[in-house]
Amino acid sequence: MTTRRAFIGTLTGGLLAAPVTAQQPTRVPRLGVLVNADSPRLEAFRHGLREQGYIDGRNVFIEYRYASTRYESLDVLARELVHLKVDVIVTEGTPPTLAARRATESIPIVVTSAGDLIGTGLVATLARPGGNVTGLTLLSPELSGKRLGLLRDLLPSVMSVAMLLNRSNRSLHPLVWRETETAAKTLNVTLHRFEVERPDDFEAAFADMLRQRIGAILIPLDPMFNDQRDRLIGLAAKSRLPAMFGERLYVDAGGLVSYGPNYAAFYRRAATYVDRVLKGGNPADLPVEQPTKFDLVINLKTAKALGLTIPPSLLGRADEVIQ
Repeated sequence: MTTRRAFIGTLTGGLLAAPVTAQQPTRVPRLGVLVNADSPRLEAFRHGLREQGYIDGRNVFIEYRYASTRYESLDVLARELVHLKVDVIVTEGTPPTLAARRATESIPIVVTSAGDLIGTGLVATLARPGGNVTGLTLLSPELSGKRLGLLRDLLPSVMSVAMLLNRSNRSLHPLVWRETETAAKTLNVTLHRFEVERPDDFEAAFADMLRQRIGAILIPLDPMFNDQRDRLIGLAAKSRLPAMFGERLYVDAGGLVSYGPNYAAFYRRAATYVDRVLKGGNPADLPVEQPTKFDLVINLKTAKALGLTIPPSLLGRADEVIQ
């Protein structure tokens, strides 16, 4: 007969012998974000993450590093993120992406927007990137020529157009210039090149435009230009130069007209790449996407200040008109 003491001893021994399996806490993924500055576009990316179910500080941690257009600091900032052992590095623009790639060839890199990813060697092809970089590229073959064509529709009598270029942006602006120059020949427009290297060069460039009797100006996408958005808008207004910009944030801030990708949708889309990578997707096999929708935005208040009448045909094509 089994005594009560023996039963308790058997039960206790069984409990002690049983393996203890404590529940392991789920590891929270960590993202590194390497950009020039915080912006509404970056907020769109964060919104995209929330749409995918990621809440900063709850089920994902985000480490931000801002270069403030100081390209020389990008390599240091990229190495910091690698040292933190982030799971994904999110970049904006070609220089931050190049710095991230120099810092690591194993951590996945998701590009929210960049220029020529193939020409800079960041991906092998758009369909099969082949390395640790994937995401979205701003390049679209017809985009630069389309901007010039819209500017000509707005100002049919203008024959001389300036293009402001950042000499340091070697990954994008040479290609933008070639595309625009080709379109200028078709449109019978004389295109003038004005290069700058620092924000302090802006005033001199605009003074040269006035001396050469330039009729309008194209200001393409560029991190330094974005950082100096208000300054460029002010110089265009002061010089009474109708300006075409690469994105609507300039027009929201008082610029005349913009034509470019829908950035809110673009950056939200980048969040889906992060989600796919965190769930095991290989960047080498995730095709790089190009923009498919472009928005034309016109500021009528600015047009009135410049003494311009926007043709009804152009207003009818606008995705948004700011009164």
